[in-house]
Amino acid sequence: MTDWAQLSHAYGSAEDIPVLLDQIASEPSPERWNDLWSALCHQGSVYSASFAALPWLADVAGRDDREQAVSALNLAGAILAGSDQPHGAGDVRAQHAAEVETLLVVVNEHLRTSSDRNEYAYLLESMLSFEGVVGWGEDLAWGLVNEEYEVSCPGCEANLFIVIGERGFFSTSGDYALSEDDVETVPLGPASPAAMDGIGRRLHDLALADGHQDVASAMTYVFGDATCPDCETGFSVADQVSADWSATH
Repeated sequence: MTDWAQLSHAYGSAEDIPVLLDQIASEPSPERWNDLWSALCHQGSVYSASFAALPWLADVAGRDDREQAVSALNLAGAILAGSDQPHGAGDVRAQHAAEVETLLVVVNEHLRTSSDRNEYAYLLESMLSFEGVVGWGEDLAWGLVNEEYEVSCPGCEANLFIVIGERGFFSTSGDYALSEDDVETVPLGPASPAAMDGIGRRLHDLALADGHQDVASAMTYVFGDATCPDCETGFSVADQVSADWSATH
């Protein structure tokens, strides 16, 4: 039996969490899920109560209500992505190995049947989190959903936007979204699917097999090359996303 009063979340003692879990179970709503996210994974930070909620999240993820299952999978994925943070909960993956295994099985089932691009991107990220893939289990969906990654140039350290989506496929150091003037852009160099390997090849092929051609195409740019418009340094987009992630963790 979990003693929630002995655990903490973003706002202090976690003794209020069981009430919120019961409310979501009986009358789920986006607002209540937001409240749970805010308490258990506040701006990416996790707490002892976050991991104590994993059995409940795994249970919800395994139920027939797809909307609630996806919400549970995404929150569980975000929580596990922060398992290496200081949280006083010990070796989370070892303690919750059964829940992680369940979550991984369920997320793969929902990936196969997901028709929404953004939902698919978040489920991919959750899958990587459950697998323990460092970095991409936390940063993949942001760039796919928002159609841009923000990285620093490895040459001159300028802040760059790597744009991947409806607005095009390019790098720029200008605020292209707000600027009324033309900003300098450099086209991205997509990777050839046949030449891709590792996690990039796996994600590309998985998206293709699941019928998400646009996500598969985006992967060729995420794991392709970019050029800094300021100093003309060429670099791997994926390597720089990973480097920036490592620098902040």
